[in-house]
Amino acid sequence: MMSPVAGKRDPSTEAVRTLRSLWRATPSVRPGPTSALSLDALVTTAIAIADTEGLAKLSIRRVATELGISPMSVYTHVATKAELLELMTDTAHGELADPGPVAERWQDRIAEIARTNLDLLIRHPWLVEQPPGRPPLGPGTTGKYERELTALDGLGLDDITLDAALSFVLGFVRGAARDRIAAQNTVADSETDEQWWAARAATLAELMPAEDYPLAVRVGSAAGAAQDAAWDPLAAFEFGLARVIDGLAPLLDQHGDR
Repeated sequence: MMSPVAGKRDPSTEAVRTLRSLWRATPSVRPGPTSALSLDALVTTAIAIADTEGLAKLSIRRVATELGISPMSVYTHVATKAELLELMTDTAHGELADPGPVAERWQDRIAEIARTNLDLLIRHPWLVEQPPGRPPLGPGTTGKYERELTALDGLGLDDITLDAALSFVLGFVRGAARDRIAAQNTVADSETDEQWWAARAATLAELMPAEDYPLAVRVGSAAGAAQDAAWDPLAAFEFGLARVIDGLAPLLDQHGDR
């Protein structure tokens, strides 16, 4: 359905309108049917739909149906689905915007950034689909960025390196979250991992002689026994996080372990 306020798209105008909506700088209601619905309530509903059904199921009409209003009423708050998605992303990012206790060791601060971001992406799987290079420039995203930079500030890094170090950590987290979400979706749509392996074990043993693939059989068996699965997303994340911290250590240690 075409937005009744879209007309000919003007990217500059749309960007300004979206920014003002993100910061709640102007009344969100635009010409259209009168609605007592607040922008915050609309965004909260859209997030709930995306969390449970995915972005493919999210639309202005779907949000309107959930709220029991007409699509035209939704359009008095947001002009496009793209604008709604920016508002949703910024609101979700705002969950990590509030400053909290800061650990003394930089290693613990990086681990906290990584784990809280992983939890955020698991709560809102659709966030991994958003391009990191074009974040919504609202208070939620900005507050999250400020909090994470503060955790790494004072380590003697220049501004460019500070931003790069944070991006390195968040890039690792996005990859880990994407793999974990894919694994969860696979299990939800079919058999469990245990059932998948059990259905193939006997035939695989027949077709893949252990003497021809000694390392694959030995290492695979050891890893599977240790993790009770061929792949443990949590163990993989913790292993990778430790390596991320190890990788940053030479950079940060040269400025002192603060």
